[in-house]
Amino acid sequence: MVVVLDVEQEQQGERLDKVIPLHVKDLSRAVAQRLIKDGEVTVDGQLSKPSYRVQMGEEIVVHVPIEMPEPVLPEAIPLDIIYEDDALLVVNKPAGMVVHPALGHSGGTLVNAVLAHSPGIAEVGGADRAGIVHRLDKDTSGLILIAKEDEVCVALQRQFKRRQVVKTYLALVEDQVQPREGVIEAPIGRDKRQRKKMAVVRSGRPARTMYRVSEYFSHYTLLEVRPHTGRTHQIRVHLAWLGYPVVGDAVYGRRRQHLLEDRHFLHAAGLRFTHPVTSEEVEYEAPLPPDLAAILNQLRRNK
Repeated sequence: MVVVLDVEQEQQGERLDKVIPLHVKDLSRAVAQRLIKDGEVTVDGQLSKPSYRVQMGEEIVVHVPIEMPEPVLPEAIPLDIIYEDDALLVVNKPAGMVVHPALGHSGGTLVNAVLAHSPGIAEVGGADRAGIVHRLDKDTSGLILIAKEDEVCVALQRQFKRRQVVKTYLALVEDQVQPREGVIEAPIGRDKRQRKKMAVVRSGRPARTMYRVSEYFSHYTLLEVRPHTGRTHQIRVHLAWLGYPVVGDAVYGRRRQHLLEDRHFLHAAGLRFTHPVTSEEVEYEAPLPPDLAAILNQLRRNK
Protein backbone atom coordinates (compact mmCIF):
# COMPACT_ATOMS: atom_id res chain seq x y z
CA MET A 1 0.00 0.00 0.00
CA VAL A 2 1.29 3.45 -0.94
CA VAL A 3 0.28 6.48 1.14
CA VAL A 4 0.96 10.01 -0.13
CA LEU A 5 1.01 12.81 2.45
CA ASP A 6 1.27 16.57 2.11
CA VAL A 7 2.93 18.40 5.00
CA GLU A 8 0.49 20.87 6.53
CA GLN A 9 1.31 24.16 8.23
CA GLU A 10 0.84 22.86 11.78
CA GLN A 11 3.34 20.05 11.07
CA GLN A 12 6.07 22.42 9.92
CA GLY A 13 9.35 21.53 11.66
CA GLU A 14 8.12 18.23 13.12
CA ARG A 15 10.24 15.08 12.84
CA LEU A 16 9.42 12.87 9.86
CA ASP A 17 8.92 9.81 12.09
CA LYS A 18 6.34 11.74 14.13
CA VAL A 19 4.38 13.05 11.16
CA ILE A 20 3.88 9.72 9.38
CA PRO A 21 1.87 8.01 12.19
CA LEU A 22 -0.49 11.01 12.23
CA HIS A 23 -1.62 10.09 8.72
CA VAL A 24 -1.26 6.30 8.60
CA LYS A 25 -3.72 4.39 10.77
CA ASP A 26 -2.29 1.90 13.28
CA LEU A 27 1.29 2.76 12.34
CA SER A 28 3.52 3.34 15.37
CA ARG A 29 6.47 5.70 15.48
CA ALA A 30 8.84 2.73 15.84
CA VAL A 31 7.49 1.16 12.65
CA ALA A 32 7.66 4.54 10.88
CA GLN A 33 11.34 4.78 11.82
CA ARG A 34 12.03 1.34 10.44
CA LEU A 35 10.23 2.09 7.18
CA ILE A 36 12.28 5.27 6.78
CA LYS A 37 15.56 3.43 7.45
CA ASP A 38 14.60 0.68 4.99
CA GLY A 39 14.11 3.21 2.19
CA GLU A 40 10.33 2.86 2.10
CA VAL A 41 9.75 6.60 2.64
CA THR A 42 10.67 9.52 0.39
CA VAL A 43 10.33 13.27 0.89
CA ASP A 44 9.87 15.05 -2.43
CA GLY A 45 11.35 11.99 -4.10
CA GLN A 46 14.43 11.75 -1.87
CA LEU A 47 15.35 9.37 0.93
CA SER A 48 15.52 10.95 4.35
CA LYS A 49 16.15 10.18 8.02
CA PRO A 50 13.67 9.72 10.90
CA SER A 51 15.00 12.94 12.46
CA TYR A 52 14.41 15.04 9.33
CA ARG A 53 12.29 18.15 10.06
CA VAL A 54 9.52 18.36 7.48
CA GLN A 55 8.59 21.55 5.68
CA MET A 56 5.14 22.73 4.64
CA GLY A 57 4.25 21.69 1.10
CA GLU A 58 6.61 18.73 0.93
CA GLU A 59 5.21 15.46 -0.41
CA ILE A 60 5.87 12.37 1.69
CA VAL A 61 5.40 8.98 0.04
CA VAL A 62 5.18 5.97 2.37
CA HIS A 63 5.26 2.39 1.10
CA VAL A 64 3.40 0.55 3.85
CA PRO A 65 3.88 -3.24 3.82
CA ILE A 66 0.83 -5.46 3.98
CA GLU A 67 2.44 -7.31 6.89
CA MET A 68 3.79 -5.09 9.65
CA PRO A 69 7.25 -5.82 11.13
CA GLU A 70 7.33 -8.05 14.19
CA PRO A 71 8.64 -6.87 17.60
CA VAL A 72 12.42 -6.89 17.89
CA LEU A 73 13.62 -9.49 20.39
CA PRO A 74 17.07 -10.22 21.88
CA GLU A 75 18.92 -13.17 20.33
CA ALA A 76 22.06 -14.79 21.69
CA ILE A 77 24.12 -14.23 18.56
CA PRO A 78 27.90 -14.05 19.13
CA LEU A 79 29.41 -10.59 18.60
CA ASP A 80 32.97 -9.91 17.47
CA ILE A 81 33.66 -7.05 19.88
CA ILE A 82 36.67 -4.90 18.96
CA TYR A 83 36.25 -2.48 21.88
CA GLU A 84 33.78 -1.88 24.71
CA ASP A 85 33.43 0.48 27.66
CA ASP A 86 30.52 1.96 29.64
CA ALA A 87 29.73 4.47 26.89
CA LEU A 88 30.07 2.64 23.60
CA LEU A 89 30.74 -0.55 21.72
CA VAL A 90 32.68 -1.19 18.49
CA VAL A 91 31.65 -4.38 16.71
CA ASN A 92 33.06 -6.18 13.67
CA LYS A 93 29.93 -7.17 11.72
CA PRO A 94 30.15 -10.25 9.50
CA ALA A 95 28.91 -10.25 5.92
CA GLY A 96 25.40 -11.63 5.58
CA MET A 97 24.12 -10.00 8.77
CA VAL A 98 21.45 -7.31 8.40
CA VAL A 99 21.92 -4.36 10.77
CA HIS A 100 18.28 -3.41 11.47
CA PRO A 101 15.21 -5.67 11.39
CA ALA A 102 12.92 -5.27 8.39
CA LEU A 103 10.35 -7.30 6.52
CA GLY A 104 11.97 -10.64 5.77
CA HIS A 105 14.70 -9.99 8.35
CA SER A 106 12.90 -9.79 11.70
CA GLY A 107 15.55 -11.94 13.38
CA GLY A 108 19.23 -12.68 13.15
CA THR A 109 20.13 -9.00 12.85
CA LEU A 110 22.80 -6.97 14.58
CA VAL A 111 20.08 -5.25 16.63
CA ASN A 112 18.87 -8.63 17.92
CA ALA A 113 22.43 -9.52 18.91
CA VAL A 114 23.11 -6.16 20.59
CA LEU A 115 19.87 -6.37 22.59
CA ALA A 116 21.00 -9.71 24.01
CA HIS A 117 24.45 -8.33 24.83
CA SER A 118 23.26 -5.03 26.32
CA PRO A 119 19.50 -5.22 27.11
CA GLY A 120 19.38 -1.69 28.52
CA ILE A 121 20.09 0.08 25.24
CA ALA A 122 17.01 -0.98 23.27
CA GLU A 123 15.69 2.59 22.94
CA VAL A 124 19.02 4.43 22.71
CA GLY A 125 18.98 6.53 19.55
CA GLY A 126 15.30 5.80 18.88
CA ALA A 127 12.82 2.94 19.00
CA ASP A 128 14.44 -0.43 18.20
CA ARG A 129 17.67 1.32 17.20
CA ALA A 130 19.72 -0.27 20.02
CA GLY A 131 22.25 2.56 19.96
CA ILE A 132 23.54 1.78 16.47
CA VAL A 133 24.89 5.08 15.17
CA HIS A 134 25.41 4.19 11.49
CA ARG A 135 24.85 1.21 9.26
CA LEU A 136 26.52 -1.17 6.83
CA ASP A 137 24.92 -3.05 3.95
CA LYS A 138 24.05 -6.68 4.61
CA ASP A 139 26.94 -8.06 2.56
CA THR A 140 29.50 -5.52 3.78
CA SER A 141 31.61 -6.65 6.72
CA GLY A 142 33.44 -4.52 9.24
CA LEU A 143 33.22 -1.95 11.99
CA ILE A 144 30.01 -0.53 13.41
CA LEU A 145 29.80 1.96 16.27
CA ILE A 146 27.15 1.50 18.97
CA ALA A 147 26.26 3.97 21.75
CA LYS A 148 25.09 2.76 25.16
CA GLU A 149 23.54 6.05 26.28
CA ASP A 150 21.38 8.66 24.56
CA GLU A 151 23.87 11.45 25.28
CA VAL A 152 26.68 9.42 23.75
CA CYS A 153 24.51 8.58 20.75
CA VAL A 154 23.70 12.26 20.15
CA ALA A 155 27.37 13.21 20.42
CA LEU A 156 28.43 10.52 17.96
CA GLN A 157 25.64 11.38 15.53
CA ARG A 158 26.82 14.99 15.68
CA GLN A 159 30.33 13.88 14.70
CA PHE A 160 28.95 11.92 11.75
CA LYS A 161 26.83 14.89 10.65
CA ARG A 162 29.86 17.21 10.81
CA ARG A 163 31.98 14.71 8.81
CA GLN A 164 34.37 14.30 11.75
CA VAL A 165 34.29 10.50 11.75
CA VAL A 166 36.83 8.90 9.41
CA LYS A 167 35.65 5.61 7.93
CA THR A 168 38.12 3.55 5.90
CA TYR A 169 37.01 0.70 3.65
CA LEU A 170 38.88 -1.88 1.61
CA ALA A 171 37.27 -2.66 -1.75
CA LEU A 172 38.37 -5.01 -4.51
CA VAL A 173 37.08 -3.71 -7.83
CA GLU A 174 37.03 -4.77 -11.47
CA ASP A 175 39.86 -3.66 -13.78
CA GLN A 176 42.87 -1.48 -13.03
CA VAL A 177 41.81 1.83 -11.57
CA GLN A 178 43.30 5.02 -13.01
CA PRO A 179 44.37 7.45 -11.70
CA ARG A 180 45.91 5.91 -8.59
CA GLU A 181 43.95 8.22 -6.31
CA GLY A 182 41.03 10.54 -6.70
CA VAL A 183 37.80 12.02 -5.42
CA ILE A 184 34.39 11.04 -6.78
CA GLU A 185 31.82 13.80 -6.44
CA ALA A 186 28.45 12.83 -7.89
CA PRO A 187 24.93 13.17 -6.40
CA ILE A 188 23.17 9.97 -5.38
CA GLY A 189 19.42 9.37 -5.35
CA ARG A 190 16.80 6.72 -5.97
CA ASP A 191 17.08 4.97 -9.34
CA LYS A 192 14.11 6.14 -11.39
CA ARG A 193 13.57 2.72 -13.00
CA GLN A 194 14.29 0.43 -10.04
CA ARG A 195 13.10 1.94 -6.76
CA LYS A 196 15.21 -0.29 -4.51
CA LYS A 197 18.43 0.71 -6.28
CA MET A 198 20.41 3.90 -5.91
CA ALA A 199 22.09 5.73 -8.77
CA VAL A 200 24.00 8.86 -9.69
CA VAL A 201 21.22 11.30 -10.59
CA ARG A 202 21.14 15.07 -10.99
CA SER A 203 18.40 15.46 -8.41
CA GLY A 204 20.24 13.31 -5.85
CA ARG A 205 21.91 14.37 -2.62
CA PRO A 206 25.55 15.50 -2.74
CA ALA A 207 27.98 12.61 -2.25
CA ARG A 208 31.77 12.56 -2.03
CA THR A 209 34.07 9.52 -1.98
CA MET A 210 37.87 9.50 -1.81
CA TYR A 211 39.90 6.51 -2.98
CA ARG A 212 43.53 5.43 -3.22
CA VAL A 213 45.00 2.39 -4.97
CA SER A 214 46.46 -0.05 -2.47
CA GLU A 215 47.45 -2.86 -4.86
CA TYR A 216 47.09 -3.78 -8.53
CA PHE A 217 46.34 -7.26 -9.88
CA SER A 218 45.97 -8.48 -13.47
CA HIS A 219 42.27 -7.68 -13.75
CA TYR A 220 41.45 -6.17 -10.37
CA THR A 221 42.46 -3.35 -8.03
CA LEU A 222 42.44 -3.23 -4.24
CA LEU A 223 41.33 0.22 -3.09
CA GLU A 224 41.37 2.06 0.20
CA VAL A 225 38.16 4.10 0.20
CA ARG A 226 36.98 6.89 2.47
CA PRO A 227 33.41 8.18 2.03
CA HIS A 228 33.07 11.82 3.06
CA THR A 229 29.27 11.59 3.03
CA GLY A 230 27.04 8.69 4.04
CA ARG A 231 24.53 8.06 1.27
CA THR A 232 22.88 4.66 0.84
CA HIS A 233 25.19 2.29 -1.10
CA GLN A 234 27.49 5.27 -1.71
CA ILE A 235 30.80 3.45 -2.27
CA ARG A 236 29.23 0.77 -4.46
CA VAL A 237 27.28 3.29 -6.55
CA HIS A 238 30.20 5.68 -6.98
CA LEU A 239 32.72 3.00 -7.96
CA ALA A 240 30.29 1.37 -10.40
CA TRP A 241 29.50 4.78 -11.92
CA LEU A 242 33.24 5.37 -12.37
CA GLY A 243 33.47 2.08 -14.25
CA TYR A 244 35.07 -0.02 -11.51
CA PRO A 245 32.30 -2.00 -9.78
CA VAL A 246 32.99 -3.82 -6.52
CA VAL A 247 33.76 -7.50 -7.06
CA GLY A 248 30.80 -9.69 -6.14
CA ASP A 249 28.26 -6.84 -6.12
CA ALA A 250 25.03 -8.47 -7.27
CA VAL A 251 23.22 -5.13 -7.60
CA TYR A 252 25.72 -2.73 -9.16
CA GLY A 253 28.42 -5.12 -10.43
CA ARG A 254 29.10 -7.31 -13.42
CA ARG A 255 27.90 -10.87 -13.71
CA ARG A 256 31.01 -12.27 -15.37
CA GLN A 257 33.28 -12.35 -12.30
CA HIS A 258 33.35 -15.50 -10.16
CA LEU A 259 35.68 -14.62 -7.29
CA LEU A 260 32.80 -14.20 -4.83
CA GLU A 261 29.39 -15.83 -4.90
CA ASP A 262 27.70 -14.92 -1.61
CA ARG A 263 28.89 -11.38 -0.88
CA HIS A 264 30.76 -8.41 -2.31
CA PHE A 265 34.36 -7.45 -1.54
CA LEU A 266 33.76 -4.41 0.65
CA HIS A 267 35.03 -4.28 4.23
CA ALA A 268 34.82 -1.44 6.76
CA ALA A 269 38.38 -1.78 8.00
CA GLY A 270 38.94 1.40 10.02
CA LEU A 271 37.03 3.84 12.19
CA ARG A 272 38.42 7.03 13.77
CA PHE A 273 36.44 9.42 15.95
CA THR A 274 36.55 11.44 19.17
CA HIS A 275 35.39 9.52 22.23
CA PRO A 276 32.36 11.46 23.58
CA VAL A 277 33.32 10.88 27.23
CA THR A 278 37.12 11.14 27.27
CA SER A 279 37.41 13.60 24.33
CA GLU A 280 40.36 11.55 23.08
CA GLU A 281 40.74 10.67 19.40
CA VAL A 282 40.43 6.89 19.10
CA GLU A 283 40.94 4.57 16.17
CA TYR A 284 39.92 0.95 15.67
CA GLU A 285 40.67 -1.57 12.94
CA ALA A 286 39.08 -4.80 11.79
CA PRO A 287 41.18 -7.31 9.83
CA LEU A 288 39.91 -8.69 6.55
CA PRO A 289 37.66 -11.71 7.12
CA PRO A 290 39.17 -15.04 6.01
CA ASP A 291 37.18 -15.30 2.77
CA LEU A 292 38.37 -11.91 1.52
CA ALA A 293 41.95 -12.47 2.69
CA ALA A 294 41.99 -15.80 0.81
CA ILE A 295 40.99 -14.05 -2.42
CA LEU A 296 43.82 -11.54 -2.11
CA ASN A 297 46.29 -14.35 -1.44
CA GLN A 298 45.02 -16.17 -4.52
CA LEU A 299 45.39 -13.06 -6.69
CA ARG A 300 48.90 -12.41 -5.36
CA ARG A 301 49.97 -15.96 -6.22
CA ASN A 302 48.69 -15.46 -9.77
CA LYS A 303 50.51 -12.16 -10.37
